[in-house]
Amino acid sequence: MTTIHSIRSKRVVTPEGVRAATLHIREGLIESIARYDDLPSNKNVYDAGESVVMPGLVDTHVHIDEPGRTEWEGFETATRAAAAGGVTTLIDMPLNSIPATTTVAALDAKRAAARGKCTVNVGFWGGVVPGNAGDLRALHEAGAFGFKCFMVPSGVDDFVHVTEDDLRVALPILAELNAPLMVHAELPGPIEEASAKLAKSNPAKYRTWLLSRPPSAETKAVEMMIRLAREFDAQVHIVHLSSELSVPLIRRAKKEGLRITAETCPHYLFFTAGSIKNGRTEFKCAPPIRDLRTRKKLWEALRKGTIDSIVSDHAPSPPAMKCLETGDFLKAWGGIASLQLGLPAVWTKMRAGRNSLMQLAHWMCGGPARLAGMEKYKGAIAIGYDADIVVWNPEKRFIVRPTMLQHRHKLTPYADQLLRGTVEATFLGGEMIYDRGRFLGAPNGALLRRGER
Repeated sequence: MTTIHSIRSKRVVTPEGVRAATLHIREGLIESIARYDDLPSNKNVYDAGESVVMPGLVDTHVHIDEPGRTEWEGFETATRAAAAGGVTTLIDMPLNSIPATTTVAALDAKRAAARGKCTVNVGFWGGVVPGNAGDLRALHEAGAFGFKCFMVPSGVDDFVHVTEDDLRVALPILAELNAPLMVHAELPGPIEEASAKLAKSNPAKYRTWLLSRPPSAETKAVEMMIRLAREFDAQVHIVHLSSELSVPLIRRAKKEGLRITAETCPHYLFFTAGSIKNGRTEFKCAPPIRDLRTRKKLWEALRKGTIDSIVSDHAPSPPAMKCLETGDFLKAWGGIASLQLGLPAVWTKMRAGRNSLMQLAHWMCGGPARLAGMEKYKGAIAIGYDADIVVWNPEKRFIVRPTMLQHRHKLTPYADQLLRGTVEATFLGGEMIYDRGRFLGAPNGALLRRGER
């Protein structure tokens, strides 16, 4: 790694606007934001030229899967992919690893597995499952950033979904702790009803998968969570919002003053159901990718502030689990590998405008940092903030080739897509860790704990 004392660019994205500036870095922090021509003598300076200097992305929705399912993904490969994509902080989801992060012992096992392997900073969510309400306070005290639950079967037997009764036990505890609850908001009832009607449909047709997860499954779950958030004054975060019908529910809850936030993901903003061919199970995720109208409404909700952030929901698996030979959407594992590609995927589909770069930084840096309680030192280029920075060229285009991906498995729906925006360099605490395809130095990412810088 190379220690950098100053970074300058004609386009530095700050909370106040985009301007030519020089960032002075000291002991891993942004010491000052000076004039473009204010360069120190005899110091290491990175001159980004016309490329954009932006806060390192914060991705609060990543399934790293280690320990226990490291053949799916792992800390080494996931954090290298993050660095190559300009992501400097990840928060790992509590499921798909063995054990799931539902106890302090499991959290300790995660940290032990991650130690010495992380190229970027990594923190951890705890899980809410039936029967573990007694573990939530201890998990929070041990440094879990908050909690995640499923309202529908998660796909793995060791992370059981919750019912309203389970939430009524957990939410008073989380409200007292002021800890966010991240919710996979789909209810089983509408899904079971829809699936029964599709019993004789061709499982290799994307339309079969789409119809099997109707928007009503999401909207009914969102309605329930809004009601519970109101009753318990709890902080509720809806993950991977996929339906335009959920947007007005979130908007009204926010106007009411409830502590409701929401995220969406690059794949819901990039792809549409009409472009997905039958048998292409690499596109399978839950909730599913919906139609063009929905995509437009999600973008509109972002611009209006109803949706707060964009995160990856990086959920990889071995290619065999995607049932590529049969193209069976109903049997294939649901999850999209995209951690390295979120920035260019979103930028490619963004509506160009004067504030586009600031919007992007808000959605992919500041918003996720706020959810994780790190908004006072991550997610922005500001004095006193961590010098976690990405340098990228928003004009340069590239075709996604699987061989360029650092994920453990290279299967992704973005393969062969033409994207706009190339990451050139990534800095972690002022140290250059990635430079145009090269990783510099040994993994030196921190294992983060809630409330500790």
